[in-house]
Amino acid sequence: MKSTAVRRTALAASAAALALLATACGGSGDGDKKDEGKGKADASASASAAPAAKALTAAELEKVALAQADVKSGKVATKLEATDDIAEDQVKAEDEACLPLVRAQAAVAQGEPAATVKRSWTEEPKKPSDDLPVEEALMASLDVDKMLINLASYEDGGAEQAMKGLTTAAEKCAGGFTATVAGEKLEFVKAATTAAPEGGDEGVAVTLTMAVEEDVEAPSKIVVVRKGATLVSFSAVNLASVATGEDFEVPAEVVDAQVAKLG
Repeated sequence: MKSTAVRRTALAASAAALALLATACGGSGDGDKKDEGKGKADASASASAAPAAKALTAAELEKVALAQADVKSGKVATKLEATDDIAEDQVKAEDEACLPLVRAQAAVAQGEPAATVKRSWTEEPKKPSDDLPVEEALMASLDVDKMLINLASYEDGGAEQAMKGLTTAAEKCAGGFTATVAGEKLEFVKAATTAAPEGGDEGVAVTLTMAVEEDVEAPSKIVVVRKGATLVSFSAVNLASVATGEDFEVPAEVVDAQVAKLG
């Protein structure tokens, strides 16, 4: 990338990252697919037969929400900044079928939860080497992961329905969609389901690719886990990835620590 383009993209990344953070933070054979489908059907049947889990209160959610002591690195915030704390009515999708993905990406609870709490986690910035060129040093300083976390509890099987809505949205909206979050119009060119996290009763992970500039498409990640009647969603972004379009890994330590606290 030319130096002028680097500077332009890095500056654009700051604005794009704020919008994103505010919204936000080998194949198998046919036989394997059949077995996988059967396993999902059996799991679904078992979930239907099991008694509904108790919805946690807001106070109970606070106790199981991520705390600073739960992670070895990064900063956990129990009160989100105004730009991160998006309200339900600030999230819209041109295609209603894609709304669950937009909600998860904006750290807004799905459906009508009985209670909900939010957290954020921000990676500690890395100090660039003194001998790096200016452009590379700038990109190195932007190499910071951030996640917005939403915990929500549901009555009467609402958590299961919310998970179903998310997986359906990932399938229907794989080719992309347009959304508006806090007045900012966002264009997602695709939604790709990835390996689901472990540790809960159900899980789904989706990589959303957003058009940042004419020649840059940036990834953001959604991870959602259901444990009983509680749904926890993680919306992750890397600032350098917003500028370069390169992929990044969701911080597994943070996801694992939060899911473990759900019991």
